[in-house]
Amino acid sequence: MVLWEMHDPADAKSFADELCSCARIVPGMLGFEVVTRAEGLAATADVCLIASFTDAAALHAYEVHPQHVQVSARLRALRRARHVLDFAVDDGAARATLGPADAWS
Repeated sequence: MVLWEMHDPADAKSFADELCSCARIVPGMLGFEVVTRAEGLAATADVCLIASFTDAAALHAYEVHPQHVQVSARLRALRRARHVLDFAVDDGAARATLGPADAWS
């Protein structure tokens, strides 16, 4: 998961559109979702990427892929800050399941 804060929040849409060009560039990429902050909802970032990979090798292949490297270089000037949280999901781990949002209270 990667979160970016823009120098100018108006650049979030073009940033997200450019980032989407990195979807499906390596084998082992399972998911790639780019979202921008929604008006009226709480947010401390302007753009978020949630990507999933089969393993750490697929993530590394993405990080060093020429398309990703070029896009990152082009977008660097638009961002004020970047926050990354890479994590592994253990298929054997216990997971909490939340019911419908109206049942959370």
